[in-house]
Amino acid sequence: MSSPGPRDFSRYGTRRPVRGGIEARSRRGGFGRNWWSRAFVELLEQVADSGRAGRGRTYARQGQVVTMQIEPGMVVAEVQGSQPQPFLVELRVRRLDESASAELTEAIRATPGMLAEIVSGVLPESLGELLMPTGADLDFDCSCPDPGWPCKHAVALGYLAAERLDEAPIEMLTVRGVVLDTLISDVETGATVDPDDPFGDRSVLPALPSPAYRPAPDDLDPVLLRKALRSTAEDERTVAAGLRDLAGLYRRLRD
Repeated sequence: MSSPGPRDFSRYGTRRPVRGGIEARSRRGGFGRNWWSRAFVELLEQVADSGRAGRGRTYARQGQVVTMQIEPGMVVAEVQGSQPQPFLVELRVRRLDESASAELTEAIRATPGMLAEIVSGVLPESLGELLMPTGADLDFDCSCPDPGWPCKHAVALGYLAAERLDEAPIEMLTVRGVVLDTLISDVETGATVDPDDPFGDRSVLPALPSPAYRPAPDDLDPVLLRKALRSTAEDERTVAAGLRDLAGLYRRLRD
């Protein structure tokens, strides 16, 4: 789907500031620290026009994304724009079909130690050809009035999704519709056993993987977290401060 030409965005009004939104860690320059996130950003910027990409980066960096959740086959979010209520945004990714899933399973099964890496949260770059989506695999939807595809709100969501891949590249499995428990079962089901070494006593174990750090709040429903903080806070400013303090606490634990 092609994007419309230049559009006058001034008639929509200026974006409304957000307290406690999800701010991108990247403050300038490009997004993406690891292979998966950089590849996703490159894909995003291939399908978005430069104007909406630039505004999307600004939205991401100024915390206009209020909530974000990664689900099988999609990333959903609320993004605050110029209207009183946040826009509802979906970034949909085509799930792997049966053939592609079988190819992924076989590739992992054929590489000793790879399944252990994945279980620990490390997603090998060698799986990129099997897992990284193409432009044809992406679709975007937003409740805003801009007919652009993707609009700046969807692009902002895409940049923050890329940053999530920095923290947890294994989320790429989720957006491609791969259930980790099912993948483990499929890989182990077809594993062969050496009849001369049935217990694997002579097997060479792979090096221990380095699991990626992920703050605990990232696993919480952001809507429920804000609701919980509101139950004990005097106002939205206190809620926003609590969210910042919680994020800072987990950064200190990581460091």
